Amino acid sequence: METQFITDKKGNRTAVVLPIEKYNKMIEELEDLEDVRLYDEAKRDDDGYRISFEDYLKTRERKK
Repeated sequence: METQFITDKKGNRTAVVLPIEKYNKMIEELEDLEDVRLYDEAKRDDDGYRISFEDYLKTRERKK
């Protein structure tokens, strides 16, 4: 793939032009990496405490 750049008047690269397929693939991979990061963070912070969804709803109703 030939990389294309947009430059300012001094020749400094200010942007890059990507084919839409390459851009979409890059975004998908970044989203996958974010999912892995969030999973790892949640697993690290997990204290093992759980409540059922029904109990959560009861608690929520009491707070209103």
